[in-house]
Amino acid sequence: MTVLSWIILGLLAGAIAKVLLPGRDPGGLIGTTLIGIAGAFVGGWISARWLDHPITKDFYDGATWAAAIGGSFVLLVLYRLLFGNSRD
Repeated sequence: MTVLSWIILGLLAGAIAKVLLPGRDPGGLIGTTLIGIAGAFVGGWISARWLDHPITKDFYDGATWAAAIGGSFVLLVLYRLLFGNSRD
């Protein structure tokens, strides 16, 4: 997959992670979007490095999507723990 594919996957994975973890984020829409993109990269890297699932060239691979969504979810949880809900 190209970098543009990972960015698109990250945007979608960030949106799905946001649906799984509702509430207001300290960074708003832009922060959540960037966390989704970073989560896709981190999830794909972890999947390829330690879970022995190489990054495929297929955009529609279920394991790649699961890794991207999982990475986005974990980064979103860490972001909320570190920075809290500053928009109360």
